[in-house]
Amino acid sequence: MKVTCPRDALLAACQLVQGAVAPRTTKPVLANIKAVAQDDALILMATDTEIGIRYELRGVTVSRAGEAILPVARLINILREATAPEISIDCKEETLVRIGTGRYELPGGDPLEFPDIPVFDAGGQYHELTAGVLRTMIRRTAFAADKKEGARWAVTGVLWEAHGGTARFVATDTKRLAMIESPADIRGEAEGKPQSHLIPLKAITLLEKNLSDAGELIRVALRPNAAMFQTERAMIHSRLVEGKFPPYQQIIPKKLTNRLTLPAADFFSRVRQAAITTDEDSKRVEFRFEPGKLTLRARGADAGSSEVEMSLPDYTGDEVQLALDPAYVGDMFRAIDGEPTIVMEFTDNTKPVLFRIPESYLYLVMPLGERGG
Repeated sequence: MKVTCPRDALLAACQLVQGAVAPRTTKPVLANIKAVAQDDALILMATDTEIGIRYELRGVTVSRAGEAILPVARLINILREATAPEISIDCKEETLVRIGTGRYELPGGDPLEFPDIPVFDAGGQYHELTAGVLRTMIRRTAFAADKKEGARWAVTGVLWEAHGGTARFVATDTKRLAMIESPADIRGEAEGKPQSHLIPLKAITLLEKNLSDAGELIRVALRPNAAMFQTERAMIHSRLVEGKFPPYQQIIPKKLTNRLTLPAADFFSRVRQAAITTDEDSKRVEFRFEPGKLTLRARGADAGSSEVEMSLPDYTGDEVQLALDPAYVGDMFRAIDGEPTIVMEFTDNTKPVLFRIPESYLYLVMPLGERGG
């Protein structure tokens, strides 16, 4: 294999596929990527056996078609440090990389040892969503998935449900839950049949990084044991998370006593201000709602204390006190960045607190209970 390609384009492609490289593996070839040169394109592949990606880099000059194993981490370092606009890669027994005045000989491997990554299978039922919509759905839910293994429920991924032309994402770590709905074009066999699939967080994160053009149409095929995502340049294949997702519909309260619309940026600013005096042992901000006013307080053993007020002219309910983890509130507000208002629903410190963007988004947070409880 011998190719010449733009340095910046190859760097961006390598950084994208690196997200599927196995961080720790007993199979050395999986610490690398596979490159296949054909026609005027270079196809880059990476996998950890659970998740895989095929990325097509176009506009490449192929002097000799073929395939090779490339040490992606070192290749990325070379591309970052170089200033020449083009790079030449010549792979025989070793990989020879030329860029500007630099010449690098890198260890390779046997391409035949690299696992196959399937192409997109459009047979059966598949979904179509624009990249912009899909990116919003991911950003507003994936952060709430559990990052730790060994939980009682299968909550280390994002639940993807589809029915009646609507796609729904749900993620939870059992202390909070994020859910979003959006119209989706569902085509193929068994249209209208409800679907439910649990996508690994790593696959969802990799997909989000490949959603650069908001108007691009993304095809999604969900199968009994796998999911496939096809963008203009990339195909991502992932096994599904095994296990049972929590019965989340039972967790969402049907009715809470108080409901008010808040200016999103102003409210989050007050939360951040109060949270300055939280510490590792006291990750809580206390909210006291009373007619016309919200008072936020926080206190840390070594951080001092804070008290911040916010005018609530539309609040006429009873005095209510509750406590929330400010990091959980902050995660949600960063995810909905740009929304002018947010609806908050609550009863007291014993029931979940709901934040909503009407008709599309819900974020549930469990209160922290009484101090010391």
